[in-house]
Amino acid sequence: MKASKGAGQVFSLLVPAARMATQQIRALTKPGAADTMTPHCMLEVIEKLLVLQDRDRRLSRLRMELERIPAERKEALAKAEMAQKALEQARLQVKTLESERKRLELEVEAKNELIQRYQTQQFQTRKNEEFKALGHEIELNKKLKFDLENQVLDLMEKIEAAQKQVEAATRAAAEAKKLTDELVAQLNQREANLKKDFDAVTAERATLAAAVDSAALYRYERLLKARGDNVIVGIDHGVCGGCHMRVSRQTVVDCRAAQEIVTCLNCGRILYYSPEMDVSVTD
Repeated sequence: MKASKGAGQVFSLLVPAARMATQQIRALTKPGAADTMTPHCMLEVIEKLLVLQDRDRRLSRLRMELERIPAERKEALAKAEMAQKALEQARLQVKTLESERKRLELEVEAKNELIQRYQTQQFQTRKNEEFKALGHEIELNKKLKFDLENQVLDLMEKIEAAQKQVEAATRAAAEAKKLTDELVAQLNQREANLKKDFDAVTAERATLAAAVDSAALYRYERLLKARGDNVIVGIDHGVCGGCHMRVSRQTVVDCRAAQEIVTCLNCGRILYYSPEMDVSVTD
């Protein structure tokens, strides 16, 4: 067996080989396909393995789709959770601002009481120095009260803005929950359908496997674990449909004779031939 002389030549041979293999598998998976095959153009065991391989590929696709669903569901739930957290943070901000406003209002009330007490003491005193000192305290506390009242006004503006944020966050959280619930329901239904299909194909696969020669099935399943679901491959232009290396002329002859299972000497995959394939080879 010789390797292809250039990467470009191998690539040019790969595309038609892959296309021919796909067409062959599709033909074999149709009802009654095995009965319409040209006599001796392909071993019966190869036909069965091709159909089995098709089911294994379907199972692989179904399995990958099923494995993606939990991550998609988690992502959808995370978006709704983020929207809910944003709402909770907005509510907490309002609560914090309200708490600060009440604290300042209590301080304003305390200043009012203090000013009134100082004014009463000032009215009752007959000492000039004490009168002046109380007057100074009254003015100082009036100034502090004024500053506190301004802070309350600022907080009221902030509370109003924060309440608007709560309203917006409430709408966003409700919309996110609605979309998430719809998406999760769709994912759950899709998951149920995929599991149903997976179980059906698994059962069909078991029936097909039971009809395959045990030795050939053992070889196929070992290759399936080692090479993935591309085990039974065609030859086109004398190239293996799996490793894309050129096979020997004798390998091509043996494959066309369809008297025994033929494998690629390079990758070990099982080879098959169909009349539509161009099997020209130079060595």
